[in-house]
Amino acid sequence: MTAKVAAYITLYKDKQAARKCLQAIKSQSIPIDIVFVVDNSEQELLEPDNSTSILIHHYPENIGIGQGLTLALEWAIKEGYDFLWAFDQDSLPTNNCLEILLESYNKLSLEYSEKVGIIAPTAIDCKTDKVIQGAVFIRDQFIGCKHNKNVDFYECDSPITSGSLISITAAKTINPPRAELFIDGIDLDYGLRLRQQGFHNLIVTTAIMDHNFGNPIKVKFCQREMTIHQYSSLRNYYINRNHTYLETHYAQGLYRLTSCGRRIKYLLRRIVTILLYDPEEKKVKIWACLLGTFHGFQGKLGKTWC
Repeated sequence: MTAKVAAYITLYKDKQAARKCLQAIKSQSIPIDIVFVVDNSEQELLEPDNSTSILIHHYPENIGIGQGLTLALEWAIKEGYDFLWAFDQDSLPTNNCLEILLESYNKLSLEYSEKVGIIAPTAIDCKTDKVIQGAVFIRDQFIGCKHNKNVDFYECDSPITSGSLISITAAKTINPPRAELFIDGIDLDYGLRLRQQGFHNLIVTTAIMDHNFGNPIKVKFCQREMTIHQYSSLRNYYINRNHTYLETHYAQGLYRLTSCGRRIKYLLRRIVTILLYDPEEKKVKIWACLLGTFHGFQGKLGKTWC
């Protein structure tokens, strides 16, 4: 029986990216039934049409990624879909990406006794041509799961949101993505909760998706060349807040203490990076990092930096 698949996109301000992502989804070798769109822009990015293949929901107040994904999953469950294929607007799957993911799911669900939660493509950063890693939670922190191109697939706790083909059967067993995280870390939390429920989250090496990942720049530090990412003050706030909250939340026993230490170390490193390499709004961005970390330790979530 053919799987019933819906796609989902979170949109925000970039009309060109939105159109390209939508076109890439519609150009799949296996047709998508429908695309559920949450547009968080002040002005609508896509023209409303009468097509039954796209549902556009406009939220000019910006409900965030977590709430948007929750709405899409609730709708997919209600409408009887088998999978929700989730995307950020900055992603372009190759035209056979879904076909490979579904073939892999059918094979691996037998191997894992129907306990596959998310199956995801290999995401390639368009700007650096490097693989964007999924994550695993080890003791007191989320770390990147090293890409292994020599296998057909490998397991991680949390693939990135964009490109994730989410099993609706698995989604029914846990609470939806946490809307109060707003942006950043939603995928870390959701994937890990699926793993804790006994599901396997897998990355397929032959399924490829291009993804525009942040704003990387190359710098030199102590004669060593390295790549760093520049973020807006908003992103600096939510990255520091949500990662601090999640890592100290999931760490157990004494590892909660070491997790706190790691988050403070990350905060200091981020402040130094902003001072050395960020060309503008240094004070605001440093304040965003400090406040975000403080709120993360407090567990103060929600849309608190606009």
